[in-house]
Amino acid sequence: MKITEDTVLAVAKLARLTITDDQRKQFAKQLSSILTYAEQLNKVNTNNVEPTSHVLPLSNVFREDQARASLSVDAVVANAPEKEGHFFKVPKIIE
Repeated sequence: MKITEDTVLAVAKLARLTITDDQRKQFAKQLSSILTYAEQLNKVNTNNVEPTSHVLPLSNVFREDQARASLSVDAVVANAPEKEGHFFKVPKIIE
């Protein structure tokens, strides 16, 4: 696939990048080379390959949820710099 200098300029504009004429020529050449190399994948025979979303099989590694004892409210707010009842007191940020 051939990437033109105009395409590079358009992408640079969208990305809000300032590039020189030399960079534009260099990027067009490099990106064209990368896409030409990637086009080789179209030549690979994938007729007997099953479609997958991942190369390796996935399994759930999470444990089951189990209810268990937690800290008491008093223990949670015990080290708070400021508290009001059973709540953390924080500075007001919205007026």
